[in-house]
Amino acid sequence: MYWPSSSGANGNVTTVIEDLLPAEVVSADVLGDDPDARLLPEEEPEVAKAVEKRVREYTIARSCARRALGKLGLPEVPILRGPKRQPLWPDGIVGSITHTRGYYAAAVAWAEEVLTVGIDAEQHDVLPDGVLGVVTVPEEREMLAGLGTHNGVHWDRILFSAKESVYKAWFPLTEKWLGFGDARLTFHPDENTFSAALLVEPPIVRGVPLTGFEGRFLVRDGYVVTAIAVV
Repeated sequence: MYWPSSSGANGNVTTVIEDLLPAEVVSADVLGDDPDARLLPEEEPEVAKAVEKRVREYTIARSCARRALGKLGLPEVPILRGPKRQPLWPDGIVGSITHTRGYYAAAVAWAEEVLTVGIDAEQHDVLPDGVLGVVTVPEEREMLAGLGTHNGVHWDRILFSAKESVYKAWFPLTEKWLGFGDARLTFHPDENTFSAALLVEPPIVRGVPLTGFEGRFLVRDGYVVTAIAVV
């Protein structure tokens, strides 16, 4: 469950997101700070009224996204936000961005090779009081009770992160809201994977109903990271 730590230069972690994604998806991530991170002029208005901490988070995450796009051979471009705060990628690109305290990541792919991508990172800790009942359905709470604190893992936090990844994978395909109660997760602990069954009317994608997603997760360096990529 826990992966060995291997930080690169400037605090960059080179294997966290990469270990969760197929070869068709490229990524970039940072553990700690990135002194070289910067915003493009077009992005600055997006956080003009934000506090300094928020600006720094936004800056590092956007810089990760541009580094990931660079691995696809694309030039630096502004990555603005859509009406639902989703990142607006260049034409022909699918991707996802995440950040939590001290960790930032982005993953992108060519849309002709990958249908959608969703990633999320969270602090590896128990969920705050009162949150579990809001973000789970009864079957999930029963599953979590059975898992307990196996290997010191906070399964409730992994579930929360996985549902964030589900939403990030879902929204670009549908441009519709998906609540925490609209998907039911099942963990496969021995494989570090999860399945997400959609509990809403499935949209038609590639000519067939989209009924769920398959994803992967890991716990490392005090973080939970989850990822979905539909190839």
